[in-house]
Amino acid sequence: MSTTPAPQHCPTPRELDDLELLVTGALAPIRSFNEPGSPVTLTLPEPGEVELVDPEGLPLAVVAADGAITPLTHAQYGPFRRLYLSPAAAREQYAGRTFVPVTDALDDAQLDALRAAGPLVLLALVGAGTPALSPVALIRATLAAADLLPDAAVVAVPLASHGDPSVDHDLGVQVVTNYAAGDPVLALPDSVVEGSPDSVVEGSPASVVEGLPDSVVELAETYHPSIQAIIDVDQPAPDEQGLVLFFTGLSGSGKSTLARALMDRLLEQGTRTVTTLDGDVVRHHLSAGLTFSKADRETNIRRIGWVAAEISRHGGVAVVSPIAPFDETRQQVRAMVDEAGGAFFLVHVATPLEECERRDRKGLYAKARRGEIPEFTGISSPYEEPEDADVRVDTTGRTIDEALEDVVDALAEAGYLDLRTSAPTSVAPSVVETPVPVVEAPAPVVEPAETLNVLFVCTANICRSPFMELTARHLAGPDANITFASAGTHGFIDHPMDEVMSTTLAPRGVDGVESFRSRALTADMVASADLVLTAEAAHRTFILDDQPGAFRKVFTLGQFAEAVRGVDQELHGRNLLAAIGDRRGTADPKLDVVDPYRRGPEAAELAAREIEATLRAAVTALLP
Repeated sequence: MSTTPAPQHCPTPRELDDLELLVTGALAPIRSFNEPGSPVTLTLPEPGEVELVDPEGLPLAVVAADGAITPLTHAQYGPFRRLYLSPAAAREQYAGRTFVPVTDALDDAQLDALRAAGPLVLLALVGAGTPALSPVALIRATLAAADLLPDAAVVAVPLASHGDPSVDHDLGVQVVTNYAAGDPVLALPDSVVEGSPDSVVEGSPASVVEGLPDSVVELAETYHPSIQAIIDVDQPAPDEQGLVLFFTGLSGSGKSTLARALMDRLLEQGTRTVTTLDGDVVRHHLSAGLTFSKADRETNIRRIGWVAAEISRHGGVAVVSPIAPFDETRQQVRAMVDEAGGAFFLVHVATPLEECERRDRKGLYAKARRGEIPEFTGISSPYEEPEDADVRVDTTGRTIDEALEDVVDALAEAGYLDLRTSAPTSVAPSVVETPVPVVEAPAPVVEPAETLNVLFVCTANICRSPFMELTARHLAGPDANITFASAGTHGFIDHPMDEVMSTTLAPRGVDGVESFRSRALTADMVASADLVLTAEAAHRTFILDDQPGAFRKVFTLGQFAEAVRGVDQELHGRNLLAAIGDRRGTADPKLDVVDPYRRGPEAAELAAREIEATLRAAVTALLP
């Protein structure tokens, strides 16, 4: 007769460490979870028997309703797994040695103190939340220290922190005592201040303390080069550390605008590897399949947070700007980044709700107030203002550069980034607006005499982009100091324009279709263009994925037209491009020109009308 298997549950890292110590007897006399008065606890989603699994789904043990544990197997993988010995195995191999608990890299003075202590076992206490170094780095540093001592072995012990220093100390004494089993335990001083033996600070777990020097000398915290190299890699300087810049705020607060401006500043400086997790790429990949329900929105933030944390793990900078209204989710992302060894820098864009509603060009707030959009943050769903923000910015009535300087200054003061000398100076700053900031009082730019080069891009270069090229040339006139060209991201080579689309040109008085031939987009084309206008946001992403440095001059046609309407109407030509390049809105897919290829004459004419209307505004603005 079959029985229903126990439900599976993956514990927290602290609970997994506790499980290993319970199973091996390292926490004796504690034998199970949730014993009366014990800090070794297990939180389960539902009461009753449960099978505990590791993050990969490997069954480790069955835990009964009363907390009793039946082991199934032990953890089999992970760095230095061979060093994770049970107390029984450690006693079998190393009986008679002196046991030394280690919670940080051993410095030169501590090594000097240990050299005369005889055969040693260095117990690297590497549980969740305990070591100053990461667990792997602490083991590596302890192995390096063992190589510098006459006779020392290393044992790794997953002794986790339980959030209370006195509890952690008592558990540490208990665990180390079980490993030593009556052999001596030598507790190293955590710190020494020059002048008195009283400066030895108790705090390392110990049952017996012996072998320390009779007199206390000043311990300069210097390390052997082999150990220092491990510390340097594991604990880089703040300006070399992986970093997640997390902008949070209401819709319309200016968080995305500030995040983009900071991203630009970082790219201009060119000293860090930068990734932005926002916009189309996130929506098409990380957010695919998610709805706008509260649960899915929080899942989306956790997904973004996980990717950002992995970027920080490898020393990169991630810039994200979700609304992220709930503190719990923000804390989860912070924990992910902390675990990855990165720094989490929280920017609260605290623009008031009234100002956000005033800026709302899409009418989302109005729809939310009418009940047409459920769970809209700030109206029908709460925004929990962060109390742990590294900087708070209100963009009301301020230019982008003014608001950005608050963030830049805070980053510099924290030691993460110094961007204070990289501000753009080609035009005066614009007042923060979203999605398309308004440029005010641009500084004069001398119009160069050289020709302005405009490149249009679609997919195959046989429908939309050739229509753009030929129509723009027609609208500009023969005397315009502008050249127009086109290409395709996956373009045919040397093909004529699509016949159906080409028939829309003659009624508009546009010629040149007979001589047109398609071509594939190249990096040189993008590099030589002053302005690149794409039919769709996907084409823009395709270009910038390959050439991120071109971000100031690549727009969708609809995005560029929207930006033109948002700047000083006296700006033209290169002055216009300079202003829009510094202050651009997002590439909204709603502004895409739908591909009419093989969809018949009506689709071709619809695309032609949309392109022509948008081009009139764009070409007029480009002409001097």
